[in-house]
Amino acid sequence: MNPNSTVFLIGEIIIFMAIFYFLLIMPQQRREKKERAMLDALKPGDEILTKSGIYGKILNIKDDVMTIEVGADKVKLKMAKWSVANVLNSKEEEK
Repeated sequence: MNPNSTVFLIGEIIIFMAIFYFLLIMPQQRREKKERAMLDALKPGDEILTKSGIYGKILNIKDDVMTIEVGADKVKLKMAKWSVANVLNSKEEEK
């Protein structure tokens, strides 16, 4: 085997790994960091949308469990904190 072809092959593998990292791994890490920041910023009074499509208002948060109020009947649900997909409007934004 020619030494130049070995160097060329190693170079191609390194380039492929770099492209893979920048196109797949890095964007995923950014999304996860943004989601963690959103979950850490949750507080009572925030209106949220869960991953299952439920709209509600946070009443209480303890560790990884939160109580939300849903609908006109003000039904209370206990949900995992990770189930929040989006914060619709924050209590802080209204001030």
